[in-house]
Order: sequence, then structure tokens, then C-alpha cells
Amino acid sequence: MNALTFPILKLLADGKFHSGEDIAQQLKVSRATVWNALQDAGTLGIEIFSVRGRGYKLPQAVTLLDAQAVLGAIREQAVLSTISEQRAFFKLEIHDYLESTNTYLMKKISSGHAHASCVAANLQTNGRGRRGRTWQAGLGASLTFSLLWRFQCGAAALSGLSLAVGVALIRALHHFGITQAQLKWPNDILVGHEKLAGILIELQGDMEGPSTAVIGIGVNLNLSTKIKQQIDQPAIDLASAAPQTINPNELLGVLLNYLAEVLRSFEQQGFTSLRDEWTKHHAYHQQQVRMLMPDGREISGVVQNITEDGNLLVETASGLQKFASGEISLRGVV
Repeated sequence: MNALTFPILKLLADGKFHSGEDIAQQLKVSRATVWNALQDAGTLGIEIFSVRGRGYKLPQAVTLLDAQAVLGAIREQAVLSTISEQRAFFKLEIHDYLESTNTYLMKKISSGHAHASCVAANLQTNGRGRRGRTWQAGLGASLTFSLLWRFQCGAAALSGLSLAVGVALIRALHHFGITQAQLKWPNDILVGHEKLAGILIELQGDMEGPSTAVIGIGVNLNLSTKIKQQIDQPAIDLASAAPQTINPNELLGVLLNYLAEVLRSFEQQGFTSLRDEWTKHHAYHQQQVRMLMPDGREISGVVQNITEDGNLLVETASGLQKFASGEISLRGVV
């Protein structure tokens, strides 16, 4: 990738036209160099309008992530005991682009990457969703980040972790006035049965000894029609769902605070302490659903409850059945 591509995109982030000459002067390069750098932006799927006599512009203004702005939001909404503790707690990395923030952090685990390391990308080019899906994203379209969290317990004790993370997301969205947000078992956030956010958790470590989770989160910010057409399910974004414009730097800071709060509770008491709150916001609690099994079978039933380890209890024609997250896909019945 051309080293000037993202510096130029930062100049274009205001959504206004900038002439090639002005950009070249600001960056002290030739106009040909500017043109070449913007060709590389196209290879990342970033759409740039070019109009003779006016210059270049993005389809709309975007707010790019900035480490100092995120840290400022963390401090402003701190849920840890002191501001000084909060400043030192998260180890934040902001990247212009990455293929996948989860993949990046998974590779860092063995090298001793610090607890509470957070990696966010302004553009994620090959993000991964649950069950092998791709997370569709574009510049300014989504907030994509991953958080590395080290647990003293083994991976076997982390059942229900994705549901706990969902509680943190719901708290953060309610903070911004998106009170209609709901949870979909095991790891999606919905608004009006359309997907707003998703969670992907990957674990490394012994089943009984210390383990590490990489918690990947994607939140739709402002989806273009083109991106929506590439998503294999109904989707919604914050631009449509929120009562006011939300700065992604503030959103990330608030999310990290609530994640720290919930993960500490989960470490101490497991999912049990969060189960009632999760159930309260479950979009399909006591509702008829279809469970799509890995072998292609469908099982219909009514959601009854969530177990203390995060499994879903569904009353089916064969009686009450328990489903483990990661094995099936849940759909509502219209």
C-alpha cells in the first residue's frame, strides 16, 4: 500500500472537494504521486469521486479514529476507580487498515502482548464473522476493533463469554440513547430484527489453565447501499438507529469502559451475574424460532431461557433441548 494513501484520505475526510494541486502542495509531493496513491485507495474498495477542475472527494464526510480522542473518551466515561488507572489500563493501537483486527491480535498472543490491548482499524479489508462469514466494511462504514483479555481460568470456564460481551454492548448503546437495541443469541446486536453489531471471540490456552480471549467487535456506523447489498442478512447502522450523530472515537471509548466493567464481573462470577440482564434484552425470549443446524436440519421451538453457562433452552416437539453457542444459527419466525 502506498504510504501516502491514508494521509490523503485524512485530508479528504471532510467530504469536500480538494484539488490534486492543493493535496500535492500540502504533502510536498507531485500531482502524479497523489494520483497513484488514490489508485491504491481504489484497490481497498474505497470510492473516491474525481471531477476535472474540482479535484477529489469522498462520497461523504467520515470521522477517522484517533488514539488521543479515544483515550479522552475513555477517561471521560471512566468506570475504573481512578483516571490515572484508566489511562494506563488499555493499550490502544489505531491502524489505518488491517485485514482483520482479530487475526492481528491472535498472532500477538504468543509474543506476550499485554492484557487489555485494543487494536482498531479505520478500514478492515478481510474481517471475519461467525461461521466463516465475512464482515462487510468500508471506510467510515463500521467501527471494527478487537480486545485481548487474559483470564486466569481455563477456556472451559469461558462459556457464556460472548453473551457477557453482548451485555457490555447493550449498556454502551443505551448510553447513546439507542434503547431499542436487543440481543440475538449468541453474539449479535439487533435493532428491529436488523443486525447492528456482531461479536467474534477466539480463544487460546489450556482448557484448565490460563487462557486468552480475543474479542472482536464490529458495529455498523454508516452503511452504503452497495455494502448493504453484500450483507447476507437484514442490517442497520447507527446513522439510522441513533437519535444523534455518534463520533466513533467516543463510541470506542465508551465501549471499552463497559467491556472492562462486564469482563471483570464475568471473571469473578461467570455469566450467572449477567444472565438476567441478558435475558431482559433478548429479542427472541419466549418467541418461536428456527434453529439451523450444521448438517442443514432445522429445529423449531420456543425459546424458554438461558442456562448459567450461556446455552439456549428451547422447547421443541421433542421436548426441552439445550443448544450450545457456535453450533447452530438462530432465526426468528416471521
